[in-house]
Amino acid sequence: MTEVKILLIDDEPSIHNVVTAYLKAEGYEYLSAMDGPSGLNAARTFKPDIIILDVMLPGMDGIELLTNLRRDSNVYVIMLTARSEETDKIVGLSVGADDYLTKPFSPRELIARIKSALRRIQSTSDPTDAASKLVFSHIRIDPSARRVWVKERLVDLTAVEFDLLIALAQHHGMVLSREQLLEKVWGYDYFGDTRVVDVHIGHIRQKLGEDRYIETIRGVGYRFEDN
Repeated sequence: MTEVKILLIDDEPSIHNVVTAYLKAEGYEYLSAMDGPSGLNAARTFKPDIIILDVMLPGMDGIELLTNLRRDSNVYVIMLTARSEETDKIVGLSVGADDYLTKPFSPRELIARIKSALRRIQSTSDPTDAASKLVFSHIRIDPSARRVWVKERLVDLTAVEFDLLIALAQHHGMVLSREQLLEKVWGYDYFGDTRVVDVHIGHIRQKLGEDRYIETIRGVGYRFEDN
């Protein structure tokens, strides 16, 4: 994989100082922005592999920025939220964040999240690791090309949405718990809220066009069915 590029968008100098020091130590190429408009511009010109995005930003908040960004980019986004703002987490996920961390956070935890995301990106871009196509009654999935079709319609999924769908489809007819999906998609060292799974499953259902392909097993998790 080429040199990893990380974009940090946050208006707190202390966050910039600490996070960029850790990014530099890991050997990542990085760029930082202190407000929403410059952050959005940097996202489109710097072309990062991962964006670390704060919710509270001057000029344009993180939610609006991400909403604009998702119109033309599926870049992996880790959103930073205040501990007291539970709504921000859900809204952030609903407009396209892939993951989130609550402030104050451990820089080591942030680096662990970045590494987990990069492992998935690297494994899915490696042609020697590509799985064979998954073909069901209405849905076709090409893991190596990371494409999904419902009948003949190509469906545009984010990286996390695709990984979730693959995890479920590879266990067709089986129930996977939220914890199992967290481990498969976000990594074994993920300590976030399991609701991140529910929000992304909701996005996948909307994009597939029907709820019936992914069944909710109350109190347990989800099952993929396409017979």
